[in-house]
Amino acid sequence: MHCPALPDGFDFTDPDLLQARVPHPEFAQARRTAPVWWCAQPPGISGFDDEGYWAVTRHADVKYVSTHPELFSSHTNTAVIRFNETISRDQIEVQKLIMLNMDPPEHTRVRQIVQRGFTPRAIRSLEGALRARARSIVETALAEAADDDTFDFVTRIAVELPLQAIAELIGVPQEDRTKIFDWSNKMAAYDDPEYAITEEVGTEAAMEIVSYAMNLAAARKECPAKDIVSQLVAAEGEGNLQSDEFGFFVILLAVAGNETTRNAISHGMHAFLTHPGQWELYKRERPVTTAEEIVRWATPVVAFQRTATQEVELGGQRIGKGDRVGLFYSSANNDPEVFTAPGTFDITRDPNPHLGFGGGGPHFCLGKSLAVLEINLIFNAIADVLPGLRLAGDPRRLRSAWLNGIKELRVSPR
Repeated sequence: MHCPALPDGFDFTDPDLLQARVPHPEFAQARRTAPVWWCAQPPGISGFDDEGYWAVTRHADVKYVSTHPELFSSHTNTAVIRFNETISRDQIEVQKLIMLNMDPPEHTRVRQIVQRGFTPRAIRSLEGALRARARSIVETALAEAADDDTFDFVTRIAVELPLQAIAELIGVPQEDRTKIFDWSNKMAAYDDPEYAITEEVGTEAAMEIVSYAMNLAAARKECPAKDIVSQLVAAEGEGNLQSDEFGFFVILLAVAGNETTRNAISHGMHAFLTHPGQWELYKRERPVTTAEEIVRWATPVVAFQRTATQEVELGGQRIGKGDRVGLFYSSANNDPEVFTAPGTFDITRDPNPHLGFGGGGPHFCLGKSLAVLEINLIFNAIADVLPGLRLAGDPRRLRSAWLNGIKELRVSPR
């Protein structure tokens, strides 16, 4: 089926498109006229030897696919909807070792182990340290900007708390957090020429993380500490992660816990500064609904994919076994069937059944509570320390096929 308003060759995963904007008008047209739409691609352009994917744009359909892993696999082709065309199938296969790209029952086994580190009690235990870190990050940014008219919000503020939270969570020395930042950037930014990152460099970065994490795991097995690493790997075997499994879990943390939360914070700040009434409301009342609306508005992961395990009907379309299916969270989070005035940034929005943490099912974001905590803490600190922050330029966006990323956001401290 063709979508009448979309020209031939249009592709929601075109990295040039997403560098310029999130295609909300095109998503709206697709939801109205072809909510499950075949997007043709030249074979190999996404790293897959096929002719395209089905673009799923309605909230209800994204939830359906997400909650039926027996019909839609994360493992077959991984959850990443578009790699660079130079990637090899062997490089894709290696990524199946990451929990994001597993199916039940293996996914169930690994998730049951790693979720020990994300219990409400575990997250509460981090809150005091992260609150102090958030305050320190913003105060340091203000001090360093004393003689500057503007500074980059992304590098001075947005990147720091997610990195420090990951370091706090898994017991990485804080001085090593910049290594995690560098490695995760190399894995996620392969489509952006500014970073000159190739698939090979990204793979090397992934292996660096695995190696670092395995060494950390080995040290904890020899000398356990009171941290999540010791809980997960202290005794390999039933109920624990092997060292290499822990390494691939840290890869997931580095990207899912760092890139996404950083971009949510960056988009959230941009939203506040372009909606000054909302910023004034936040500073005055600090609504508990704020973080969820920031994630809905930002939707840092534009899309993931699944692969049909059998022939199945979805949204009136017959999807063939082996067809790739794109879950466009950015579209689902603006579906007017679910959200009143979805184009309005409203930090009091309640209820807010957005899919920014996934569409439910086995892959619902394990770190949701931590991400919400980080967003709340950093914006509380900004409101207290930098209440007069102003926008000093348009954001520079990341060139990516599936991340809604901001590379730079110039702001003025006063």
